[in-house]
Amino acid sequence: MLLIAMVHLGASMRSGFNYGDALDKSLMFFEAQRSGKLPSQQRVDLVGGYYDAGDHVKFGLPMAFSVTMLAWGAIEFRKEITDLNQMEHTLWAIRWGTDYFIKAHTQPNVLWGQVGDGASDHSCWERAEDMTTSRTSYKIDEQHPGSDLAGETAAAMAAAAIAFKPYNSSYSSLLLVHAKQLFTFADRFIGLYDDSILGAQQFYASSGYSDELLWAATWLHQATGDEYYLKYVVDNAVYMGGIGWAMKEFSWDNKYAGVQILLSKVLLEGKASSYASTLKQYQGKGDYFACACLQKNDGYNVQKTPGGLVYVHDWNNMPYASSAAFLLAVYSNYLYAAKANLNCPEGQIQPQELLNFAKSQADYILGKNPKNMSYLVGYGSNYPLHVHHRGASIASFLVLHSEVGCVQGFEAWYCRWEPNPNVIYGGLVGGPDKNDDFSDERSNYEQTEPTISGSAPLVGIFAKLQSLYGNRGFYQYQNESPVPQPKTPSTNPHKTPAHTTSAGAPVEFLHSITSSWTVGTSTYYRHKVVMKNTSQKPISDIKLVIENLSGSLWGLTPTKEKNTYELPQWVKVLKPGSECTFVYVQGGPQARISIQSFH
Repeated sequence: MLLIAMVHLGASMRSGFNYGDALDKSLMFFEAQRSGKLPSQQRVDLVGGYYDAGDHVKFGLPMAFSVTMLAWGAIEFRKEITDLNQMEHTLWAIRWGTDYFIKAHTQPNVLWGQVGDGASDHSCWERAEDMTTSRTSYKIDEQHPGSDLAGETAAAMAAAAIAFKPYNSSYSSLLLVHAKQLFTFADRFIGLYDDSILGAQQFYASSGYSDELLWAATWLHQATGDEYYLKYVVDNAVYMGGIGWAMKEFSWDNKYAGVQILLSKVLLEGKASSYASTLKQYQGKGDYFACACLQKNDGYNVQKTPGGLVYVHDWNNMPYASSAAFLLAVYSNYLYAAKANLNCPEGQIQPQELLNFAKSQADYILGKNPKNMSYLVGYGSNYPLHVHHRGASIASFLVLHSEVGCVQGFEAWYCRWEPNPNVIYGGLVGGPDKNDDFSDERSNYEQTEPTISGSAPLVGIFAKLQSLYGNRGFYQYQNESPVPQPKTPSTNPHKTPAHTTSAGAPVEFLHSITSSWTVGTSTYYRHKVVMKNTSQKPISDIKLVIENLSGSLWGLTPTKEKNTYELPQWVKVLKPGSECTFVYVQGGPQARISIQSFH
């Protein structure tokens, strides 16, 4: 497994949102998180497997939920994803997970639910290709049950079966075989998975298994049309809390709102028959969630930040926002198709308002927020640069040509204040706090760590928004501080003479302004500088002096001397004809660059 930096130095935040580009980057994140040998269709050579976040543990519960959400997006927004020519990539993202689940489901009542140990993994900071931590595997079985894990995995398999059916019916049938077996296992051998896989408790503790049992049965009914599964959710509606719990969150741990809205589809399509009375109660609880998100629930609303972001959890909140946005976008579709409205305590709500809510959360994620920051890594010009992600924060083996050890990773890479050498495209970081404040620090894992459960719902959301708005999704603030508005980038890079020491360095500088934008009355420029060795000999120990620098700089390492920088430690020698690039952003004239010394 190899890791290659993918950095677009000239990217800039546009005056609006290209949801199609955001969708593409979201799918890239799943390619970056893959574990295992790269397939021929791999577009991005940033491997990690379906590790859940910035570490190297495969946690079964959030992974299965992520696959369920990817599959639901492929089902509900099939036309939109297909029109964007992204269905193949979406199905591969799903299949990378379901193929793994098939292998992990070794017997009808055995499911391997975790690979790796969180405690030992978190004591190391190393790339996936250098991994030295424990790869112990953990399972659930009849003596050590896990109804929540088996139920969620069954739901993922069933949803994926629907997604694959138009394209690969035999694979769809195979997924259904596993989904049915896993549901039966989950229902007959009751227990919490983290009572069986103790290492999961510290990281993904389960709050219960009843919602996953209802969730799995609902998806199996969708996939098979078998009344047995619909009768199951009706018969267990009270006992398992399906019509008792009214929720303000939808997440990897809590599926009730998803169950309630998915069952509303059965009712709205007129397929409830004798179960209509109970399904209306399910819908009522689903309406509670939607109304709470829309702040129309008679005071019992979902908390939002001053900037408008759904705020559910102090740690890694953004996945809760993306899941809520997805669920309301789906419910909007169901209501619109049935020519129905949402009934809230504060009045009837048109389906468009649910979609407007989904758009507001997506737009916040992409940059329409008090920080003017995209929390989707790699989208726009202003996004987190110190993402808490091992692979992104350590230079590639192709650059270093050596392994990075467990402790060395902490000392040389985790503790660096410089930006990550690699961009983990499409990773949705944990995001800001309840006051919209955000600290872009690698150690701030509560805010800067991306997760697959956060990015999975975005695929469907962005596809839907792109189909409706396209480039008309652009926005501009009114009566607020404007987002940086890009001007036309300079297309005529010019060579800047190198100011060298007395000996004169055989180095040529190519300087260009790749983008510019205005905030208030100030104009800022992104400067790209390419330094090339024009001699026939290698140059080492280069020290640069950069004067008149008032903004941020990326690509060089500061020294203890004022205004003096050196090349990154992985580029100590500049070979004949080779180049090194660095970037800085500032207003006013360009900085003055000179060579202090070299060998």
